[in-house]
Order: sequence, then structure tokens, then C-alpha cells
Amino acid sequence: MLIPLGYIVVIASVFGGFVLSGGSLGPLFQPTEVLMIVGAGVGAFIAANNGKAIRATFRSFSTLRRSAGYNKAMYMELMALLYQLLSKIRREGMLGIERDIDNPAESALFSQYPKVIEDPMIVGFLTDYLRLMVSGGMNPHELDELMLHEIEGFEHEAHVPANALARVGDAMPAFGIVAAVMGVVKALSTADAPPDQMGQMIAHALVGTFLGILMGYGFVNPVANRIERQVAEAVKMLQCIRVTLLASLNGYAPPIAVEFGRKTLDSSERPDFAELEAHVRGPRAESGNA
Repeated sequence: MLIPLGYIVVIASVFGGFVLSGGSLGPLFQPTEVLMIVGAGVGAFIAANNGKAIRATFRSFSTLRRSAGYNKAMYMELMALLYQLLSKIRREGMLGIERDIDNPAESALFSQYPKVIEDPMIVGFLTDYLRLMVSGGMNPHELDELMLHEIEGFEHEAHVPANALARVGDAMPAFGIVAAVMGVVKALSTADAPPDQMGQMIAHALVGTFLGILMGYGFVNPVANRIERQVAEAVKMLQCIRVTLLASLNGYAPPIAVEFGRKTLDSSERPDFAELEAHVRGPRAESGNA
């Protein structure tokens, strides 16, 4: 929702300000200039990336909304789920959660937290390392190295679409200059045209520079930045799980392990200690323990 809203503000501010200053929108309507700039941008994107990167970029658009759900309520649900899982391990042993992690969709414990279970990335990361904990044979240091390696790999792969779009966005002003130069060449090739017509043709040519800058910094680069923010939010979720599981493996009780995870969150979204404790020990936790 914020991306369309931002686009509306950009369009309204730029074109609205132009109209209020006495300008006319008619000369700005240059579909051929748009074709040259957008076409060159798409062509450069295709040439600069392989099929894997192109597919990853298109897939990223379908997941832009997910990061909007990574808020304080989502973090509290995740930490409450971790608390219940670790408490069950403490009561019943590692094998007590085997059925829950083998089929989270049908687990009564996981089903109490629909926001978490609807996110395949979080569920997959959590259940994979809980299975390794159940199987045994790995010390906390080895598990930590494995989690860090997976998080770094995820971060590197998730940044591919953002980097690809950022490079295209940075190139759009240059493509605008290309379109403007071609327009000027067209105008100068008709040197016998009257001055008013010549001026109009040059004005139309200069629109290319304006459109290239506007599309690059007003439309393409903001999407690339949004993908980067999404990646940062996802990494934060994975780090919260990592720190909590490692604290449990090092012998800390579930409330303390969850407190370790709480410390990884940003201060703007981090619940305070009492708020988190009341949430994880709330009615749902009590029903799970029962």
C-alpha cells in the first residue's frame, strides 16, 4: 500500500507543482521518449542479469507486502511460539516436539500463531534447526555456524533483486539523456523549421532528461530500497530465532532464552520485558501447557 501511495505523492508533487507554476502538461506527454527510456532500461536489465536473477526480481514483487507484517505483534507471536516450544522440550524432552515440527500445519501448538505459520520462510528456518536439535550430535557452536551461514546465504540471495533494480534506476537518467540527445538531433536535422517549431521540438527533446530522472529516482530506486528493507526485516526475524535457540542450547530456561531473542529486535518494535512475559505466559501459553 505504501508503494502506490508514494508514487501518488511523487506524481502529484512534481506535476502539480509544474501546473501551479503556470506550466502546461501537454508538452510533457511524449510517449516515444517514454518508450526509448523504459525500453532501454528493460533491455539493460535483461542484458545485465541471468535468468535466475530476473526470475528472483519478479518473485520479489509478490513478497513486498510480507515485510509489512513484521511488526511488534508478529515478533511477539514468534517469541510466544518459541517459548512454548522450548517449554515443551524442557518438560518432555526433544522428542516431545517431533510431531509439531514434522507437520506444523496440523500442530495444535503452531496453529495458535497464524501469523507465524503463514510465513513459510520463518516456519522452514525454525523447524529445520529444531529437527537438528532433536537429532542431536551437534554442539551449539556448530549449530550457530550453520545458522549464520544460512542467514548470510539468504541475505546475499535476497539482495540480488534489489541490486539489479538499483542499477537500472541509476541508469535511467542516462537513458533520459540519450532520449533527449536523439530529440535534439531530430530538431537540428530540420534547421529550416521556423523558430517557434524549433523551440517546441527542443523542449520535447529535453523532456527525455526529465522523465529519465523522474523514473529512476522516483519509481525504480524506491522499489529497490523497499526490497532492501524487506530483506533486513526478514534477517531480523531469523536472527531472533537463532539467538533464542542458541540460548536454550546453552542451558538457559525458556523465559531467559526468549529474552535473548527480544534483545535482537529494534528498539522501536521491541516489547518491554514485562509486556513480553505477560504475552508468552498468557492464556494461550497456559492452554498449551495444559
